Amino acid sequence: MTGMWQWDGFDAVENDVRIMVTDPRWAGLPPFARAQALAERTLSTPDGGRWLFGAHARWYRQDPVDGRWYLTAPPADRGFRAAAHRSRSSSAILPHLIPTGLDFTVDRGSVQGFVGPDVPYEITERVRELVIAQRGRRREDFPLTVPFTGLFAPEVASPVAAIWGTLMWCAYAPAFDGNEVLLSMFGEFLARPLPGDEWVRWLPPTPLDDLVALYGERVRAAHPEAGLRLVALMADTAASVRGDRRFGPRADALLCMLQPLLRRACQDPVLAHHGDEAVRDAWLARCPSHVTLPDALPGEHLQHMIYDLVGTLGFVAPMGADPRAVAASLLAADLAACAPRAADGLYPWLDPELRHILHVVLTDASHPLRGCWPRSGELPSALHPPDRSTAAALLGAAYATGLAWCRLTGTQVPERGFATASAVVHRLTHERDDPVPGASGTHPRHF
Repeated sequence: MTGMWQWDGFDAVENDVRIMVTDPRWAGLPPFARAQALAERTLSTPDGGRWLFGAHARWYRQDPVDGRWYLTAPPADRGFRAAAHRSRSSSAILPHLIPTGLDFTVDRGSVQGFVGPDVPYEITERVRELVIAQRGRRREDFPLTVPFTGLFAPEVASPVAAIWGTLMWCAYAPAFDGNEVLLSMFGEFLARPLPGDEWVRWLPPTPLDDLVALYGERVRAAHPEAGLRLVALMADTAASVRGDRRFGPRADALLCMLQPLLRRACQDPVLAHHGDEAVRDAWLARCPSHVTLPDALPGEHLQHMIYDLVGTLGFVAPMGADPRAVAASLLAADLAACAPRAADGLYPWLDPELRHILHVVLTDASHPLRGCWPRSGELPSALHPPDRSTAAALLGAAYATGLAWCRLTGTQVPERGFATASAVVHRLTHERDDPVPGASGTHPRHF
């Protein structure tokens, strides 16, 4: 006997909007027509809420007080979703909420960390070739810039830093298995151990500013061709790793930013003499609009990371838990362990419900949602991911969320990771590596 079909207002509107936006005629519509079409496809929910499926193929919730739309993951409760009904929004649909079309078809990549599924062999070998080719470069010809001077040994030249920085910038969540080959190939160049331990290296992302500085320094030192070689190396690195979906979206974005410079079809060499900020702005202006970067929009980036985190917690919904509430609780756990006052910088970017949950869980020591917090370095049993792939995704999304709020609030990234992501490691340590090719194993490569 099959289960009875149940109406789902969220699924119905999402499917309708997807069909409309992916129609080739969508791109030719004037902005007001696209805004009107979306306004006619908003959802009203029993709690008085109003929802919109819009830009980035994601959901937005309207604040009933100020009318602002917040990027936020939709509810999971089937009864709540079934009670939602389509309505027309009376408020204006602002341009940033309107899909372009490309944002509905582009691959969003993977939210998995680099603990569990390895970086594919063919990718690590391509990067290794790039790294080996940089041995023997003179630091006098390619000097390091801050902060790479504190990471690499005194004799290391900037091409090695360009490869490393590109990897860390492109990674969705640079939490790596301690024995990941992609990291170990840099061992001979490092001045100090990487943050973390033998199980996981919790690496800070490289800001775009640091990549720009490598290029800008060479141009201002009257060596523009050397600067161009560094940019070419960044592009080669991005092209080498884009096949791994944990790198792919940002690797593609970086290639879009760098290609005009490599073709000598932009003013970057002139802008470099006005400072790195001018070059950075030029690169960001060439970034595809469907990619939200912390370098340009740290608040919006945080919203996307929390959205991803909620998505990885979908496995708790069948047990009656709300993935949104659990995500807010885990965010509170990380804040409480690292920087409780940083929450004040997050509240303006959260929809009213998540804002309230985060506040009460942080301030009320007896709140039931604190039962989601890690204890003795492990998640409660109800939050144990059901499989390796889900565990790697939860680790990646939790770490990426931590990096996002650190970037937004100016908080230093903890060297031992965040409480939530660290607690997930215990679900992966017994199956941290992919099987050797040709050997039997139950966990095939995911990328």
